[in-house]
Amino acid sequence: MSKTFEDIKAWQLNREFRKNVFEAIKKFPKHENFALIPQIRRATISISSNIAEGFGRYSYQENIQFCRIARGSINEVLDQLYIAMDEKYITEIEFNGLYKRGREVEQAVNGYISFLKNQKSSC
Repeated sequence: MSKTFEDIKAWQLNREFRKNVFEAIKKFPKHENFALIPQIRRATISISSNIAEGFGRYSYQENIQFCRIARGSINEVLDQLYIAMDEKYITEIEFNGLYKRGREVEQAVNGYISFLKNQKSSC
């Protein structure tokens, strides 16, 4: 069992994913400073923030719900990365690397949700 939210693999993976995404958006054109860039930043931050907030609720059901919100944010970021690639802000190679990392975060979140469901049903 995790002692802090920092122990959760999904949170750890998203921390790295967030760093990678933030690095990629640094080279977006300036006209995206008030559109796509802040949207990607908010959605990427939302992933780990929801994992942490859910952990702090001390309720399996609430934790699961916050993880579901995090999972939605992962898919939001992936969609926004498609936009970035389509607009040629990132290359297809950059997109593929980020996409793969995002799906790894999603897999870890799904695993954490399954763990929480099992813990909840054993209580």
